[in-house]
Amino acid sequence: MQYRHLGRSGLQVSALSFGAWVTFAQQYGEEMAFDCMKAAYDAGVNFFDNAEVYAQGQAETVMVNVIKRAGWKRSDLVISTKIFWGGDGPNDTGLSRKHVIEGANAALARLQVDYVDLIFCHRPDIYTPIEETVRAMSYLVDSGKAFYWGTSEWSAADIMEAYQIARREHLTPPTMEQPQYHMLHRERVEKEYARLYQEIGLGTTIWSPLASGLLTGKYNDGIPAGTRVSLEGYEWLRKNFESPQGQANIAKARQLAPIAGELGCTQSQLAIAWCLKNPNVSTVITGASRAEQVVENMASLDVVEKLTPEVMARIEEILDNKPKPPSDYR
Repeated sequence: MQYRHLGRSGLQVSALSFGAWVTFAQQYGEEMAFDCMKAAYDAGVNFFDNAEVYAQGQAETVMVNVIKRAGWKRSDLVISTKIFWGGDGPNDTGLSRKHVIEGANAALARLQVDYVDLIFCHRPDIYTPIEETVRAMSYLVDSGKAFYWGTSEWSAADIMEAYQIARREHLTPPTMEQPQYHMLHRERVEKEYARLYQEIGLGTTIWSPLASGLLTGKYNDGIPAGTRVSLEGYEWLRKNFESPQGQANIAKARQLAPIAGELGCTQSQLAIAWCLKNPNVSTVITGASRAEQVVENMASLDVVEKLTPEVMARIEEILDNKPKPPSDYR
């Protein structure tokens, strides 16, 4: 395993991490969660990602049960949660001071820990002033309930505003952002956030490196049964896959298959390695429904060195339908 600093902070996170979205308490139970988390831990993963909304809090319960059963040392782990969707009450959602603090306390209780290493604002809240959220998040850090706070799917302008408020008011600024990033979704990480990496030292814990499975190649010949796309509650994902844009993306995935074959890796490994190639990615959050998938994903680290400038240029030609000279890549 490789370890990378989370932005400009001193915290080191495994280049590949493991997340609980969708799978925990939805696709499988605690036994399979144990197998997957143990496979990740054995490979050197130290960052495990969660959120209050995942399976309505059950994902956090499953995760802590696995950690306790495995007997892992708390200080060896980087554990996160995300706050925004905590329930049906009028103050159970959003980023008000009330929900940020109460949501964090509830997550800590479910996780059975005194603190989380990372806590995220799971989405922007247009109804709460950013300063109120910054003050609430800074309070959590000052009170020892979280070590670092950050955002997820915030605009660069809002992140910069939060950072400037924190500096002006002598509060703790955001350290990291958790954006979607993969071969088919690049604009925000590569362009919109570009100035933030240098100016404020923003770290990124990117999610969905496989584009909800599209980049694995398993949808190259249609939508098979038993996949995430067929889950109840994910009808929106099936519509996305079946849309004209979705079909165009699947066509690109098909074109990537020969490159993966030449490199001696799977399409999943190629897609994850491509994300790791970006120096502004602190960690790539992976997920799996079987321990074998975890092992496969971890092997993506071995593919990164095979992504030469020439290979990256070929990939870019497929993704953008226009070639770039190999010299544009490291």
